[in-house]
Amino acid sequence: MRALVVCPGRGSYGRGTLGILQDRSPEAAAVIDACDGWRQDHGRTLLRHLDAEPAFRGSLHVAGQHASLLTFAASLADLAELDRERLEVVGVVGNSLGWYTALAAAGALPLEDAVELVDTMGHYQADGALGVQVMTALVGGDGQPDPELRQAVDDAIAAARLVGAGAWWSIDLGSHAVIGADSEGARVLEERLPKLTRGERTFPVRLPLHSAFHTPLLEPTSARAREDLAHLGFRAPDVPLIDGRGMVFRPRWADPEALRDYTLGHQVTRPFDFHRALVTALHHTGPDVIVLLGPGNSLGGPSSRILLWEGWGGCRTREQLDARQATDPLLLSFGVSLQRQRLVRPT
Repeated sequence: MRALVVCPGRGSYGRGTLGILQDRSPEAAAVIDACDGWRQDHGRTLLRHLDAEPAFRGSLHVAGQHASLLTFAASLADLAELDRERLEVVGVVGNSLGWYTALAAAGALPLEDAVELVDTMGHYQADGALGVQVMTALVGGDGQPDPELRQAVDDAIAAARLVGAGAWWSIDLGSHAVIGADSEGARVLEERLPKLTRGERTFPVRLPLHSAFHTPLLEPTSARAREDLAHLGFRAPDVPLIDGRGMVFRPRWADPEALRDYTLGHQVTRPFDFHRALVTALHHTGPDVIVLLGPGNSLGGPSSRILLWEGWGGCRTREQLDARQATDPLLLSFGVSLQRQRLVRPT
């Protein structure tokens, strides 16, 4: 089966995923060892120690200098356990920090270089977040896109700028918007955005300890990364790799310098459009199944909605998708135990 691999952002490592790096297969353990080898060489707390804490602590596990590599390690540990005899990876896409994971997953960066990239970018936030990220919903109670909610995001951003504050689109998940802002911009956003309830969640909500990535507020971070990480060995990927603009980097033909420039430049300071990236990846690779790497299943909802909006596999309603999932799944997540069993190599 042809599989499109999707890599989640750093917010996917949460309370329910604590312990995910323990007692893994030899292949997964090798990935975790590579991450902890880097951390040990640089005097940083080992991921296995963080993951083995008796309780999840937001101040510790959500902090960028830890959450970024925890997420990366968990995602690539899952990929290392994928049943490659049954599932052929035909493309890779990621969301936000998941782009860095996607670089390693697609072979566009050696593992050691990708670890350095992720941990370096994460540790830039060790002294405090740069700006704020605010999330809100873009769908109605029926799960369908609501143009008025999207317009409300644009209006709130305009209102923030009108008073001299900073606010920008950060991530477009299709079903949700993440907006980056400075402190005054975040205040205006929370005041102007509609108050919504979707399931058990209420919006708008601030994402804790998240810098305003994918906005101009991170220009200094981008400049620092271009200097500190200029030596990383970017190369053409082994499989198609789709970025946050929906651009496809193709095997053999992709320009390593274009990959470097996007990763350390545009990806840091400009909006990340996961919706467009996933749609492009679907139509470019034509997969039989979409595989969501862990930790958790944070992209399960946004991805399933995008599949429905595209009519992927002939499914245009939740009932059609649920029926398909029960017999011939279009979407399988490592973060869902029953689905994970269908993804890993037999032991």
